Amino acid sequence: MLTTGMRTGLAAELARAELDRVAVSPVVDRYPGIDVVDAYEIQLLNIRRRLDEGGKVVGHKVGLSSLAMQQMMGVDEPDYGHLLADMEVYEDVPVDTSKFLLPRVEVEVGFVLGTDLPGQDCTEADVLAATVAYAPSIELIDSRITDWKIGLADTISDNASSAGWVLGKQRVAPADIDITAIDAVLTRNGEVVAEGRSDAVLGDPLIAVAWLARKVADFGVRLKAGDIVLPGSCTRAIDARPGDAFHAEFTGLGSVRLNFA
Repeated sequence: MLTTGMRTGLAAELARAELDRVAVSPVVDRYPGIDVVDAYEIQLLNIRRRLDEGGKVVGHKVGLSSLAMQQMMGVDEPDYGHLLADMEVYEDVPVDTSKFLLPRVEVEVGFVLGTDLPGQDCTEADVLAATVAYAPSIELIDSRITDWKIGLADTISDNASSAGWVLGKQRVAPADIDITAIDAVLTRNGEVVAEGRSDAVLGDPLIAVAWLARKVADFGVRLKAGDIVLPGSCTRAIDARPGDAFHAEFTGLGSVRLNFA
């Protein structure tokens, strides 16, 4: 495990990289002994700093929860991070790509929680009972690590490479749709660039959310009523370029769009 000073220094590096849009070299190359505990403590240092500066946590995310994304990033387990209010992007406001390093988009079935989730004992049944609605979602991801050359500890340290999120307008109650059988199609400038199904996320997105609740409980973090939870993408991530217009269509769940300038 890293020392407190090492963790603090790495957190500051990543914060500067996000602000200045100058990537840093992979953490796992410089600190081969870093583990997921170190990585999440580094993430939490930056989350607490943002809260002290007036930020607000509005949800959480699981990343790398599909085989497609794990293969794309060269890892073998999911990562996890926080969603803050100032990370929200909007369907009707183009995203300024110059504010990011190498932005990408992912399509996800978003969860809206109506009650708090248990921590270390959380089950898929608990998640289902706590969820008031599913929503179509696009997550904007970016890496403050050079050229997306990330290991698991890199992306966890870097808030799971999260940079933004948008929910479409439609909400569907869990009782009205099979969460494991939602087809998703992503187009970029009218061309299909990715297709997948919701069960690509660990076989069932409920599994991903329950896993997340248990995982973060070890660090004193809970998933609460009102939170948005993104369980991971059912397709590979797609690069976002200036002028790109993305549209994600979900069977039975509606659609969401995101444009870049």
